[in-house]
Amino acid sequence: MSSGSSAVDLLGLDPATWARPALHAGDRVWTETNCYVDVWVELLPALGHPAEAALPFTVLQDFEGDHFTFSKFPLDDLRVLFGLSVQELAIYDSVEAHTLEQLGRGRPVLIEVDAHWLPDAELAYRQQHVKTSVAAVALDPAARRLGYFHGVGYHLLEGEDYDGLFQSRAASGTLFPYVEFVKCDDTALADGAMVAASTDLLRLHLKHRPVANPVTGWRMALPQHFERLAMRDMDFFHLYAFNLPRQLGANFEMLGTYLSWLGAHGEEGLVEAALACRRVAEAAKTLQFQLARMSHRRKFDVAALKLDPIEADYALIMSTLAARFP
Repeated sequence: MSSGSSAVDLLGLDPATWARPALHAGDRVWTETNCYVDVWVELLPALGHPAEAALPFTVLQDFEGDHFTFSKFPLDDLRVLFGLSVQELAIYDSVEAHTLEQLGRGRPVLIEVDAHWLPDAELAYRQQHVKTSVAAVALDPAARRLGYFHGVGYHLLEGEDYDGLFQSRAASGTLFPYVEFVKCDDTALADGAMVAASTDLLRLHLKHRPVANPVTGWRMALPQHFERLAMRDMDFFHLYAFNLPRQLGANFEMLGTYLSWLGAHGEEGLVEAALACRRVAEAAKTLQFQLARMSHRRKFDVAALKLDPIEADYALIMSTLAARFP
């Protein structure tokens, strides 16, 4: 299997000069969301597309009983807006070989990897084994170097990290990871057509928004969650915090950004809803700190958490959008 090249660099990027996109700006309440969303937040601008246009899916977030919806950019939305076709990559040779083949065809590759080998993965790097997603856009097997988007930036890894990321997959009995590739063959919508298509997607997703207020659902489940937290250590709390207050807050901060983007493109009547989204994001961060203190002290109290304003803001946001985009 060969792309006809021993090394491919799709975008010619330099980690030292790569500028964070607005959705990862340092002044945001939640700089990161989850690995899959964050990869696309970086990759879409690198491909010349406004990630903000693809945020209508944020209205779909629900409380799932043990977590808030682990949000993802719907692949159909990326096709409609940007002409991107995202497909599963069939892995039967090495991940390295398949990645090189697709990059040689001009297609970024999204790979589930072990954060243990990612120098940008902070506490997980060489310490923990954690599943995460990266978008590969440059690969040089001879130099043992990979250029990839992950978290809030563009990064390079090489040497032992490269070997660990790719060669560990060759071990007998090791399962292949889930891998996708992005075909960039169609044309993206432009200007007004993109705004119109984005609002059409918003209308579609609003029809499938949660029936009940997700924050109310979380409130009702908190006594059971507290029983579980009381029996576990702080490492478990950090996992809990990632999947509940962080997903809630980051999702609604993105929704607020989307509403501001629509406002900047001529859609009126969204200012109050955008402000309410910001309040949800900030309140979720406060809740995370409160829950951390409770977990550390092993003293839990649902009544001490200010959930009423978040429930009210959620209702305001959804009623506004349902009336504005029937």
